[in-house]
Order: sequence, then C-alpha cells, then structure tokens
Amino acid sequence: MTVDDEDRVLRDAAVVIDGDRIAWIGSASDAPAADERVDADGRALLPGWVDSHTHLVFDGDRTAEFEARMAGQSYAAGGIAVTRDATREASDDRLAGLLAARVRAARAQGTTWIETKTGYGLDIASEERSARIAAAGVDDVTFLGAHLVPAGRDADDYVREVCGPMLDAVRPYVSWADVFCERGAFTPEQSREVLTAARAAGLGLRVHGNQLGHGDGILLAVELGAASVDHCNFVSDADLDALAGGSTVATVLPACDLSTRAPLAPARRLLDAGVEVAIASNGNPGTSYTTSMPFCVATAVLQMGLSVAEAVRAATRGGAIALGRASGDGAVGSIAVGNRADLHLLDAPSATHLAYRPGMPLTAGVWKDGRRVAAPLVAR
Repeated sequence: MTVDDEDRVLRDAAVVIDGDRIAWIGSASDAPAADERVDADGRALLPGWVDSHTHLVFDGDRTAEFEARMAGQSYAAGGIAVTRDATREASDDRLAGLLAARVRAARAQGTTWIETKTGYGLDIASEERSARIAAAGVDDVTFLGAHLVPAGRDADDYVREVCGPMLDAVRPYVSWADVFCERGAFTPEQSREVLTAARAAGLGLRVHGNQLGHGDGILLAVELGAASVDHCNFVSDADLDALAGGSTVATVLPACDLSTRAPLAPARRLLDAGVEVAIASNGNPGTSYTTSMPFCVATAVLQMGLSVAEAVRAATRGGAIALGRASGDGAVGSIAVGNRADLHLLDAPSATHLAYRPGMPLTAGVWKDGRRVAAPLVAR
C-alpha cells in the first residue's frame, strides 16, 4: 500500500532502499539489482505509522485514576498534576530511559515517526528539561507548557510565563506549540495568547480541542491556521464547516476515547465532509497508556466506521500531513521515491488483517531510515 498521491495497492511488488531513502518501487520482476534482498513471502508492506500526538516524557503511575474512571467517575483535566509531580522528581537519566523504552515499544508495532509533547513539568526548568530529553529521543517535539494551570498559580500570570520565559527556554528544542483549550484547562482567550506568542517565535501550532464538550478549540485552531486540532470528540456543524474549509487536520485519538469512555470522535462524519483526518495514539499515563497504532487503526475500523484503507491512510499519511512531513525531501507517511525508507511489514497478506484480527502481533519487520530497527522477519 503506497498511501501516496496515487494511493496504489501493488501486487508482486518490490521496494528498493538506497541509504535512508526509497529509491525505486514497482514490479518485483523489474526490480534493479541490490546488495541485499528481503523476500516478504506474500506479506503486506505499509508505510511506517506516523504517530502525531503523544506525551511520552513522564514518570509516575495513574492506575488509581483509571480504576476510578472505570468505576464511573468522569474524566477531568486535573489528573495531569499527578504526573507533573512524579516527572519533576525523576532524574534526567530516568526520564530519558523511560522515553527510549516507550519509543522501542512503538517501533515494535510499526511506528517509525513519533511526535511527543512537553507538559508534565509546568515550570520553566522542568519544561526545558522535558523538551531537551524529547528532542534527543523522538522525531518531532511540541511545547505544551499550556497543559494545565499549576495549583496555586494565577492562570493569567501562568499564561504570561508560558508565553515569555518558558517559551524562550524550550525554543531550541521544539518545532511546535500546543494548548489545552478546554474547560478546566485554558480559556479561548488564554489559548489565543499562547498560540499567538508561539507563532511569533516561529513555531507551528497545534491545539487540544473539543475533547470534553463543545467549545472553541476547533474554531480557534482553524482561525489561526494550526496544523492540527486533536481529540475532536464534540464537533458542531460550524466546526465541521470550518475544518472542511481550512487546512487544519482533525486528529482523532481512538485509544483515549475508549480509556475515558468518551463519545468516539466522529471520524466518519469528518471524512465525509472532506476533512483531512489523522489517527494518533495519544500515548500518555492518564488517558491513553498505549503507543499501539495497530490498536488505534483497528478501533477506527471497528468502532468509528472507517474502512481499512481510510484508517491506514489516517495513521500514516494523515499523521504526516498533521506534522508537515508529507511532502518534500525526506517525506514520511507514504511509500514513494525520495521519501524516507520508513516501512512496516505485516505478518499478513493485507492490511485488512489489522482489523480482522485485532490485537494480534502482526508486525513482521520495521525499517526506520532504511535500517531494520524492530521485529525481525519471522516464519509463519
């Protein structure tokens, strides 16, 4: 499955890798000579997953919160503070080790491009540290100082800190800025202030929006030209029209919806309206403690009404579009000449098996930048 502009499914095909790039694709019978050959033996080859929304720099455990939620308590934004305290107390080496382990787990299931956010430090020194550790461990880093107003802080005073010295401290390590525009977190006015400052600093924009109810997150994201607005559980007709008329990607987070028992994001409705949709894991300790993109893809097919092809596209090319990585030199999310050689070989004859056999270990091989990084080829 090329998941490129032509969106082809090639049979009896071959892909040639030269260094870290895809050099050729076509019929296996026409493939040029190469130094090494891997016989996929009828397995399906996909682009590596592009996970465009995670929170992987953290320490601590929120099992009790999860148990309470499963017992009927509703999700609220305040649980972030529990992770903040544990993360602040952890050493640099511990945080870097935890991040590396989480990246390895994602790679083992076919994820080859990972975005992750700060947001579990919530003071200048801790946010700078999280950004620095993330920049050494993942592909795209997002500044999320505006994740929650710390206890005891005046909200407007904290926003000024986020927009000033905190933004300055993280700027060398990040490409994006995000804000949790939601009740219990940041108001639309505060969110606008954060995003405007980030844009002035040269960062791309992302928004957590419309997760807990109808609000202004989607409209604000589209107005300011954010690359992505994420969650999108509650979408009004006005939100839908704005997304369809703009360039902002709607990123849905199926594992989070299940873990919080929230209404599933209306991915089918968004696609039918012509909105670009991405699927991401939202890997984090409170509401989606997983980096399994196959699980998210299966959920999108089985519960959200997407076809297999639509879900695969949203989890590869859709995520790449949400990160500005879908075109140009070294693009990701597609199997195309000139793109990074980020590939996911399934131990199955087609991607349909991701939803047909949900939860099964179906990764036979993963290549990142042309190098096999996880899950050596196995015999059936």
